[in-house]
Amino acid sequence: MRIGVIGAGSWGTALANMLAGSGENVCLWDVDKELLDLISGTHENKKYLPGRRIRESVEITGTQKECVSGADFVVTAVPSQHFRTALTAALPYILKEAVIVNVAKGIELGSLMTLSEIAKEAAPEHRYAVLSGPSHAEEVADGMPTTVTVASEDRETAEAVQDVFMNERFRVYTQSDVIGVELGGALKNIIALGAGISDGMGYGDNTKAALMTRGITEMARLGQRMGANPETFYGLSGIGDLVVTCTSMHSRNRRCGAMIGQGVEPKEAIARVGMIVEGIPTAEAARDLAGKLGVEMPITEAICRIVSGEVPPEEALSALMKRDKKHEHWKR
Repeated sequence: MRIGVIGAGSWGTALANMLAGSGENVCLWDVDKELLDLISGTHENKKYLPGRRIRESVEITGTQKECVSGADFVVTAVPSQHFRTALTAALPYILKEAVIVNVAKGIELGSLMTLSEIAKEAAPEHRYAVLSGPSHAEEVADGMPTTVTVASEDRETAEAVQDVFMNERFRVYTQSDVIGVELGGALKNIIALGAGISDGMGYGDNTKAALMTRGITEMARLGQRMGANPETFYGLSGIGDLVVTCTSMHSRNRRCGAMIGQGVEPKEAIARVGMIVEGIPTAEAARDLAGKLGVEMPITEAICRIVSGEVPPEEALSALMKRDKKHEHWKR
């Protein structure tokens, strides 16, 4: 298969390298020409995935047109807030029968659209799938066993992606809940920020467990309101991705949150991470989306207020703990 990968960040690079290792014909492109030159010259992405050799069979292309022309699969691995621009620019060169496989995680600010909604609006004739789950790029690049899920409204499309991406170290399940899989991948970054903030403030496992547990409840609540299957949030793209992102220092969202919890200003924390922190814009978008749909998401609201600098972490935590009494479950 010919596969064009748009975006040479850590995840795009890791997937391109993995797919090339499976014998696929892979092209990689990024808007950052200096980065492409560096990868082409050294066979290493020293900026986003240092220490991992990129196979010489991965073709580094100079233009987006070269990357996606004739491709059977087009993988979009760009930051979520740039997804619309990247997809729109690539569409004139993408075959009508090609499958668009999105691996970005977020909700678009302003429009409050999920990335599948953007794809459906921009490319209604193309087949679309989303690949998500607990999958740090560093570990995939190191060949560590990883399991993810691919969702599409069309079963044949999901199974086609499964066939191409799956290997002895990368297991892929299929399902049809596109919106649930996308929201799981996007919203868990917000909770990971909160987990990092909690760590940075010196709190322990009790606090983090509470954030994660009540966080997955919020994620499922918004997802269900948007038509997702609640069970999706207790699978790989929900609780699976939440656990790995909240507990690992590979997670840029958790690292950023930890610095904020230690007193670093949010803008400075983002700068120190040195990469896009998807949970920051997603927190704002999710808060606005929840307000629009009348969904209660107090943890998301609190984290949004912290990362925007509106309130200090301790004040936000205190407000969460002092909320009115609630039932967790009550048999009727």
